[in-house]
Amino acid sequence: MSFKGNKVWVETDGKGEFVLENGKVLIKYNLSQDYEYRVHPDSLKSDAPENLVEKNSKAGKKSTKNKSPGEKTPSTPLEHSGLSHDENGVVHVFTDGASSGNPGPSGIGVLLRYGQHEKEISRFIGQGTNNIAELEAIRVGLSEIKKPELPVRLYTDSSYALGLLTKNWKPKKNIELVESIRTMMKGFKNLTLVKVAGHSGIDGNERADHLATSAISKKN
Repeated sequence: MSFKGNKVWVETDGKGEFVLENGKVLIKYNLSQDYEYRVHPDSLKSDAPENLVEKNSKAGKKSTKNKSPGEKTPSTPLEHSGLSHDENGVVHVFTDGASSGNPGPSGIGVLLRYGQHEKEISRFIGQGTNNIAELEAIRVGLSEIKKPELPVRLYTDSSYALGLLTKNWKPKKNIELVESIRTMMKGFKNLTLVKVAGHSGIDGNERADHLATSAISKKN
């Protein structure tokens, strides 16, 4: 199912009914994550993960129609259900944010990969919303890149963040954070923001998710 625009796993019984405790159901962003929390059932939307991945895969094929192989448009979100991150000379940045309670205790996760080199960031950012955490993860990820002349691929599962950063949505909240990221993006020679399907088995995205949720659990 989905919660606040993000796909989640929901605890059910053998009949597929929610398992409630004090009127709330247990959810996880990733089955392997240590941290978990409960939400009201009416805040969840039914949308099977496998269907979402299939839709994203089709969208990805459509977005590359009439383009030559390997062609990418800088700062344009691309839909993918499976990605190859082996491009030589490219910095790959996987970002994710998590919030317990939305708003509530929040954390960010970032995985940077360049060739055989990797760097992980798991950071508690205090009280915030999931949207703030998603944006902050992107800001931190970009700030870690010391050579902006290199081609950069930044991966996120946040449609909210992509809309603000690539479609010129006007921010109603988090204005300073959005503007600071937009300013940072202008300093890169070849930056592409890539939309990935969250919690769909993509290694870098799953690791970023684990780093974000772990940052919260370590503070509780």
